[in-house]
Amino acid sequence: MSSPSSASTAASAPEPTPASSSTPVPAASGASAASSASEAVVVRGVERVFPGAKGATVTALTGIDLVVHAGEFVSLIGPSGCGKSTLLRLIADLDTPTSGEIRVFGKTAKQARIDQSYGIAFQQAGLLPWRTVSANIELPLQLHGIGAAERRARVAELVELVGLTDFATHYPDQLSGGMQQRVAIARSLAEQPRLLLMDEPFGALDEMTRERMQTELLRIRAETGAAVVFVTHSIPEAVYLSDRVVVMSPRPGRITDEVDVRLGDAAERGEDLREDAAFFAGVTAVREALHGPASAPATGSARGVDVR
Repeated sequence: MSSPSSASTAASAPEPTPASSSTPVPAASGASAASSASEAVVVRGVERVFPGAKGATVTALTGIDLVVHAGEFVSLIGPSGCGKSTLLRLIADLDTPTSGEIRVFGKTAKQARIDQSYGIAFQQAGLLPWRTVSANIELPLQLHGIGAAERRARVAELVELVGLTDFATHYPDQLSGGMQQRVAIARSLAEQPRLLLMDEPFGALDEMTRERMQTELLRIRAETGAAVVFVTHSIPEAVYLSDRVVVMSPRPGRITDEVDVRLGDAAERGEDLREDAAFFAGVTAVREALHGPASAPATGSARGVDVR
């Protein structure tokens, strides 16, 4: 996981040139602009086309329209290669759409990155091995010139938030995988962003640790009030975490369905939710949106199975 500052570094690397020139999109004005500013993410008419071999092109995304409300948790799910991570990278300004418009709290994706409006997390924690837990969390604040006293106070808050107070002076190789991801989440929250962008942050963890981290993320989200855009391949994970699950088609990626799964406030969701009838109804609804009604598990099938 990295802060927007490190995301900015990644964004400076050479990127594939879009296969077609960007289609200009008129700037929002009046009531439209005010509405856009009140939403965490607004994606309108986005397409991403990459150049391929021998003059061919590859359309990764087409016709993407998406709104993520402030404080909302939205998961993106779909088959491998459908463009979930590409869409997340476009929102984060780590790539540029071929056409269409993206706004983050009313700002362009580029301006949102510059303003540190979001934190970002990847599957690997990306911690610096020579820095302690506290020093890794402190890094974005240090890079942006925050004073030492303010940095120490903020780091102390974040270490407590992710339950690692007793490990503040430990190094990454002294931590479990789940603990490393907690450090990475704390680092992404260092500058108090109102939006978290997460690309399969628990994908490399074992199932027990993954479930614990899902519950931890719900708690952190409840305490911070941040909106979350979360990429996953796991239907149960998407249903457990989300207010809304956005279903995408195989390439070229399109949004084919949205499933409203609101299973209560984030702070009220616990492990018992995984055995609740509403949870299984949500899993079935998302699975049917992905694969059709015939793919729904038969009555009496094992509960808790990661039906992808």
